[in-house]
Amino acid sequence: MTESQVVEIGNRRLKLSNLDKVLYPATGFTKGQVIDYYVRIAPALLPHLAGRPLTMKRYPEGVDAEFFFEKNAPMHRPDWVKTAPIWSHGNQRNVNFILAEDLPTLVWVANLASLELHPSLALAKDIQCPTMIVFDLDPGPPANIVQCAQVGLWIREILDHFGLQTFAKTSGSKGLQIYVPLNTKTSYEETKPFAHALARVMEQEHPDLIVSDMKKARRTNKVFVDWSQNDEHKTTIAVYSLRARERPTVSTPVSWEEVKGALKKKDAKLLVFEAPEVLERVERMADLFEPVLKLTQKLPDLAKLSAVGPEAPAKVDLAAQAEKAEPKRPKRTPKPVRTGSAAKKKARKI
Repeated sequence: MTESQVVEIGNRRLKLSNLDKVLYPATGFTKGQVIDYYVRIAPALLPHLAGRPLTMKRYPEGVDAEFFFEKNAPMHRPDWVKTAPIWSHGNQRNVNFILAEDLPTLVWVANLASLELHPSLALAKDIQCPTMIVFDLDPGPPANIVQCAQVGLWIREILDHFGLQTFAKTSGSKGLQIYVPLNTKTSYEETKPFAHALARVMEQEHPDLIVSDMKKARRTNKVFVDWSQNDEHKTTIAVYSLRARERPTVSTPVSWEEVKGALKKKDAKLLVFEAPEVLERVERMADLFEPVLKLTQKLPDLAKLSAVGPEAPAKVDLAAQAEKAEPKRPKRTPKPVRTGSAAKKKARKI
């Protein structure tokens, strides 16, 4: 096994370790190949990470072994790795999240065996203002991503009625994720109740296929429309991130035509992509998720809506659903930045 290798990326020198270590045993996909994938996908990926607090999901011994989430930047990081102090109400202190805004930082993160990248829905500079809404469609076996495709198309139809454009990507695991770019001033106190209300609408319209309740016992052969991701303390897998599955699958943007095609053919494999395929897709199709960064949209004012509308697919009072789903929470005042060293973590060999 290669002990280490020093590389120069831009004007940064990085020491990469254990490049021959196999992190995906079923396919022989190595740590060196993980780093190579992130280097090559970086032009498409980095804009989606820029400015966002990043949670790393690290697999030092590969996908079949123990993993851990790391929010606080390791103390041994290079001084050029940018961080953002974000107040943690649970820990009652600031957590210094990494900002992966350039290629050297992304490579450094990948060298930590951080296979999965989980950014915030908000930018660090305005952490209580999400720039998007996400609906995470999670199938309960024997349902799979084909059923998620149907649910995703229904969600798209409803949101299209409000004049909201939507974008789909695979989770890289079992399901599908629907994104609604906003890029306007809002808050989780608005986006989360909206997402919850829409999930309840969907459940009422299609009770045989959709569930909005988090209880796993209710999900058998149904699709859970996970609205709860729309929260300041939650993260969602980044577009173009690897997943720690048996094979090196990737959370991949897909066109609505591809979603329709998978549903029509009832073929889940049409919505599963591994690292080499994703690189080829981006070269051929560019970044299908680029509009999520730039498109400005406003949520409809639920307080002024009496109903979705008689011609809409869901004839349900969304405003009333939002009131039931998510009572208004008092606005939190951000705590001042505190200084001080974080507790040292136990060293792990990667």
